Amino acid sequence: MKQLLNRSARVVLDALLPPTCAACGTEVMTEGAFCGTCFQAAHRIVSPSCHRCGVPLENEGLGGTQNCCAACDAHPPVWRSARAAFVYDARSRRLILPLKYSDHTENAAVLARQMASAGEGLLKDVTVVVPVPLYRTRLWKRRYNQAALMAQGVSRLAGLPCVVDALQRVRSTRALARLSAGEREQEMEHAVRVRKGRGVRIEGQAVLLVDDVLTTGSTATACTKALMKAGAASVDILVAARTGRVDEQNPRFVQE
Repeated sequence: MKQLLNRSARVVLDALLPPTCAACGTEVMTEGAFCGTCFQAAHRIVSPSCHRCGVPLENEGLGGTQNCCAACDAHPPVWRSARAAFVYDARSRRLILPLKYSDHTENAAVLARQMASAGEGLLKDVTVVVPVPLYRTRLWKRRYNQAALMAQGVSRLAGLPCVVDALQRVRSTRALARLSAGEREQEMEHAVRVRKGRGVRIEGQAVLLVDDVLTTGSTATACTKALMKAGAASVDILVAARTGRVDEQNPRFVQE
């Protein structure tokens, strides 16, 4: 009876407020879905991609036998592996930026479903989900942590525990978007730690670290180092979108 009432309520609600495409607002059949145009235009990251950083590769030969891009081969990241649902482009920004800056928290569930699909292989090998933290003043201003919302969504879909406050930013940092890779690394140095009392939830665990966008990896590196210092057995990264491409002549991440 309860399920019948819930279905009836959903039918009535959909009639009054028809579900719309999560990216463009066009009416669709089910809430959180994409319309046909946006579904085809979305730049999902599928194989081949670097298993260490998640960046898409033009062909399987670029990854070699280790399925690893030139940047990660030359400078291996501190985490074990990474996956992303989308390339960070105009389409994915329509989902991520409204979530991050315009209170469209409903987009977190949409992104979490796409992330869980992209990270299906990772989710089999992790035991706890942890979001990248915000500094307290930024959290107070925004009122929510978009990474935490996505982490909770992924954890529910995967049936895994989520420790939303495991990590803590101990000082304010400059906005990283306009900084170089080296400047980002310096800015994040010692900026993150495992929150007091949360070490017991991290020690010995295979941690899945969740964030919205992976660019140079400076934030993910700082978080991974803090988790490993607290005794994590491993750290993998799952993000909504991956920005950048690999410059084979100079193996660093280059922002689009």
